[in-house]
Amino acid sequence: MADWTKKTILRNDALLQYIFQTSAYPKEHEQLKELREASAMKYKDLSVMIVPVDEAQFLSMLLKIMNAKKTMEIGVFTGYSLLTTALALPDDGKVMAIDPNKEAYETGLPFIKKAGMQHKIEFIPSDAFLVLNDLIKNGEEGSFDFIFVDAYKSDYLKFHELTLKLVKIGGIIAYDNTLWYGSVAQLEKEVVDDRIKMLRNFIIEFNSFIAADPRVESSLLSIGDGLTLCRRLY
Repeated sequence: MADWTKKTILRNDALLQYIFQTSAYPKEHEQLKELREASAMKYKDLSVMIVPVDEAQFLSMLLKIMNAKKTMEIGVFTGYSLLTTALALPDDGKVMAIDPNKEAYETGLPFIKKAGMQHKIEFIPSDAFLVLNDLIKNGEEGSFDFIFVDAYKSDYLKFHELTLKLVKIGGIIAYDNTLWYGSVAQLEKEVVDDRIKMLRNFIIEFNSFIAADPRVESSLLSIGDGLTLCRRLY
């Protein structure tokens, strides 16, 4: 099973479990729970790539507050956050989901269908940069209400330049894993996991860039593995 305690800024496992057991799990949609459990069974430790249940519920509430209808997700895996988004959208809402790994998406597809959400989802098994550039060429600039980015961390700055064109003024871009297992606040020599160390500097660079980017109003939230919200200003 995935070790969720490593994917949160909360270093007190009891406190994290309190949040999950008291607030998050009791309100988790049945098909989301089934998808989460199926992902853990099939992908074992890799299933830590799906967003934690408390972060998913925050995103769901955010989408509803925004009255979002046209959204995008870059990096899908088995589709936990994707199904979360679809459930939060109105019946005529749409989410474009982009990920080259169709097999992982198909793991979650039965639960998406069971929840009756397939009609809201357009899954595109492709390199995201090709899709984003095509959308810009085809006049889709400024047309998305919300974009969730949970893809290669080394590409976050490149994604930012493209998603900033595609999201509408006042719309939100959300970037996942921006505290990167807490490593952003550690010295490099203190990071012992090679996989975490490999991408740590990309996240640090990204966070510094976003904090200074005059095009967005931003907030780095200490939920899950860190979630940065960027609201496009112009």
